[in-house]
Amino acid sequence: MDIAITGSSGLIGSALRSELTRSGHRPIRLVRRPVKSGSDEIFWDPASGKIDADSLEGVDVVVNLAGAGIGDRRWTDDYRSKIVSSRVDGTSLLAGTLAALKAPPAALVSGSAIGVYGSRGDEELTEASSLGTGFLADLCKNWEAAAQPAADSGIRTTFMRTGIVLSPEGGAMSKLLPLFKLGVGGKFGAGDQYMSWISIDDMVGAVMHLIENDTASGAYNLTAPSPVTNEEFTKAMGEAVNRPAFLPVPTFGPRLLMGRDRADALLFDSARVLPDRLLEAGYRFEHGDINSALADILGEK
Repeated sequence: MDIAITGSSGLIGSALRSELTRSGHRPIRLVRRPVKSGSDEIFWDPASGKIDADSLEGVDVVVNLAGAGIGDRRWTDDYRSKIVSSRVDGTSLLAGTLAALKAPPAALVSGSAIGVYGSRGDEELTEASSLGTGFLADLCKNWEAAAQPAADSGIRTTFMRTGIVLSPEGGAMSKLLPLFKLGVGGKFGAGDQYMSWISIDDMVGAVMHLIENDTASGAYNLTAPSPVTNEEFTKAMGEAVNRPAFLPVPTFGPRLLMGRDRADALLFDSARVLPDRLLEAGYRFEHGDINSALADILGEK
């Protein structure tokens, strides 16, 4: 299949492109710079509302991963606006364009996140759970709604409500790993907040499952079936790198460095999310528990 990808240079997009190629598919990158004739690239610029619609004609599937990094910078008003526009405006442009094609793709697999549920303590959350409130929850709701034109036109549309993706190549783990290797890792705050995680291998595997399963539509939680508390995660990280992990990080430190809203959303909020629909669809996780996942992921490096 010809599979077009936005956000193709990011952590997930890069791993997905490799797997698509290995599986005999043809990944096509949507890029914001001029493209060379004959390359496997398509131009788009969500900020200016431009996209090469003709080059999307006949593409089999589109995977939408584009978005400014949530954890990259302090959440100033300007950066909040960038976080929202990079997802909502980009998805709106993409979905509207796909809906108007003469030969549209069979499916749009579009980004979202478990932030849509808000911070819910130890409540078990599935795709049937109510949605939350707050900046990230509102962002995800609007992000998903922006894809509606594609769904309305008959394109099979799925939403990847993604948890914390574990990979030493990027994301949260790449920031935490050096601290744990030095023996200065520890739980954040009380450590009782739930972390819903997924290994990079299962993240890619789940996306492939949604691409290839022609009955998959709607929201899917892309998280491992065994979310853990921050304290449990900390213990597992320490064991994986054979270092102590007993230095707790008080809440005031990250809030001071990162800003309260960003620190709470990324470090202290709690979401115990379960992948009910993914399991019902027959997906088999490679990494189902945190200890074996970290041992495997970090053992490869």
